[in-house]
Amino acid sequence: MSSPTGAHGEADATKQENEQQPQSMASTDATLNARAKSSNGAKSQGPKKWLIALIAVIAVVAVIVAIAVTRGKNDDANTSGVTKADTVTIGLKLAPVSLDIRHQSGSAIEQVLIGNVYEALLSRDSDNKVQPGLAKSWDISKDGKTYAFHLNQNMTFSNGDKLDADDVAWSINQLKEKQYYNANQVASLDKAEAVDANTVKLTLSTPDSNLLWYLTGRPGLVFDKNAKYNAKTEAVGSGPYTVESFDSASKMVLKANAKYWGTAHKPATQNVVIRFLTDDNAAVNALKSGDVDVLSPVNATLAKSLDASTYTVSAADGSDKFVLAFNCTNAKLKDKRVRQAIRYAINHKEIIASRGNVDYALGGPIPSVDPGYEDLTGLYPYNVDKAKELMKEASYTTDKPLRLTLTYANTYGTELGDQLKSQLAKIGIDLKIDYVEFSTWLQNVHANGDYELSLVDHAESHDFYKWTTPDYYYHYDNKNVQALYAKALAATDEEESNEYLKQAAKAVSEDAPADWLFGYRVTVAVNKHVQGFPSKLSQTVLPLWRISKNK
Repeated sequence: MSSPTGAHGEADATKQENEQQPQSMASTDATLNARAKSSNGAKSQGPKKWLIALIAVIAVVAVIVAIAVTRGKNDDANTSGVTKADTVTIGLKLAPVSLDIRHQSGSAIEQVLIGNVYEALLSRDSDNKVQPGLAKSWDISKDGKTYAFHLNQNMTFSNGDKLDADDVAWSINQLKEKQYYNANQVASLDKAEAVDANTVKLTLSTPDSNLLWYLTGRPGLVFDKNAKYNAKTEAVGSGPYTVESFDSASKMVLKANAKYWGTAHKPATQNVVIRFLTDDNAAVNALKSGDVDVLSPVNATLAKSLDASTYTVSAADGSDKFVLAFNCTNAKLKDKRVRQAIRYAINHKEIIASRGNVDYALGGPIPSVDPGYEDLTGLYPYNVDKAKELMKEASYTTDKPLRLTLTYANTYGTELGDQLKSQLAKIGIDLKIDYVEFSTWLQNVHANGDYELSLVDHAESHDFYKWTTPDYYYHYDNKNVQALYAKALAATDEEESNEYLKQAAKAVSEDAPADWLFGYRVTVAVNKHVQGFPSKLSQTVLPLWRISKNK
């Protein structure tokens, strides 16, 4: 934990400088040790002997320097003689508005900061599985209400401050007290306590089978309470990188943390430049010109123009879900028949094909990478006749259409809206499209819940709880679903928990409070001189410390 004076006080800075001085003149070099002893009272060897000794020392030093230079060259090359570059440049589509991860919403900030600049009590791998983090191991009580985490030792923040159990407990308790972003994910967590310098105990009011996973994200992040910095533009974490500079409209520059405590996540590259490229064509041109080494994501259609001998293009399932939400409190959409008709009328294959046939069909609220996933696409197969029947029962036809407005952010383009308008017109729905700025969508739809139909990419993993929260913008309130989810959280057996999740997800899908247009597969393009870029879940888990590039 940080000392009372903090890393930024003059007294502490002086102390650190003094601590870096050698405590004696002793050296691991035997010749220099001999000289040190001589200066402390040994008999003088005389001018001639001293000169001979000095010449010998100079000769030895020259040999050592020559060996070091040669070794440095050899260390910089792999077995094929290829040297490693000191900078990798990555092109991302979304940019965080600020670096204040305790307050700023959105997955973009998590993608670049978690595991790279800030570290959590636990970590997550590219298979979406929980792994050790600041804690090397943990124990769970039989009733699932007490967790004991055993921390790594000799951990520090990037400013040199010590990191121990007090920092962990303080960070988690602050999350709860101040209700930082995603504090709701650990609602059952009562308190965190530092048992000793290397042990943290968490006490829950009720069991939560998601707790470990949530502690890999924002709820598990550990901060230095004594550090003074502008959290919107700077960051003081314990991760393998520090933020050298940040401009949300352009780029972020990360530099290897010289004081990083760990060895397993030691950076393979000294500098990582992240460029934010919102335009798909500009992004692909930047890759082809060498301005960036990686694009994540890359437009699947444009990716076909990339030379296979130079670039590796791949796609994998992720946690992104393109959700067409129906406002369940809206007078028109309270009628389940209307909601069901919309689901039957949507031609998911056509939508996916128009996007390059990369994405996968998703018939319910849980993506394929999450616990409780089940293929629910058979519940509402494409069936225009069935959709027309349901609309007729609800007193709507193509001659007497139902007028609805679809509101979504213009960052997703117009094609999805045009397709939905065309498909729903066939069953008697006159769909008006309202394209808005993303900030407007966040305020009007996400915050205020003021909409009829809405469309957005929900990128978060383990976010089924939103379907059990009636005041979330879905306005969906199903007591059976809430009860099933509560059982899933309370289950201490993983298989039992997954079974309850499957039942809950199926109940939601059958009730049709939304349509899941597709599960978004992130297409990534990587120049073949880059190694270590993850092939899966790069939208949410981006271990920059693994990435390197040949010169």
